Amino acid sequence: MLSNSQIITALNDGAVVVIPTDTVYGLVCKANNPSAVARLYALKHREHKPGTIIAASVDQLVDLGIPRRYLKPIESYWPNPISVVIPVGSRLPELHLGKMSLAMRIPNKPELLELLGQTGPLLTTSANLPGQPPATNVNEAKQYFGDVVDLYNDGGDLRDHKPSTIIRVVDDAVEVLRPGAVQINEAGEISEL
Repeated sequence: MLSNSQIITALNDGAVVVIPTDTVYGLVCKANNPSAVARLYALKHREHKPGTIIAASVDQLVDLGIPRRYLKPIESYWPNPISVVIPVGSRLPELHLGKMSLAMRIPNKPELLELLGQTGPLLTTSANLPGQPPATNVNEAKQYFGDVVDLYNDGGDLRDHKPSTIIRVVDDAVEVLRPGAVQINEAGEISEL
């Protein structure tokens, strides 16, 4: 397992890294580094499917360029393995890939929050290739990406971990876009963790 300082240094230098997130293994890079973002999307063969922004706090998301008023109605869902799709308009086009919205999450995992506190928001997407299952361990991630990823951080076997639940709030209703680690009903209540 790598130290946080090794990962932080690599990410600050523009690296694309595989780490255990709060859910599954993720391919990550700094969200405010356009060349690293472009590289991560190229590795995943993504042209129109944006990743998720993970951050240590709402303030980090605001610093990235997300208006606080967009975050206020949803911040009660965090910290949790819940990614919320938020409209961002023309802001951050290198991140949203023309979709004008981004999924965001504040994880509930102390060591990941500590890392995010040092790096700022990260762009993440599951460590797999299109159509393949997410990597459940570092060796599977290495089979997908080999030496085109700068660092791999081994967090053990994550086979029992589920991806984040992805939701979108429309008017006063919650639409579950992808069921995952947390159950949420239409009224937006977390019914089971």
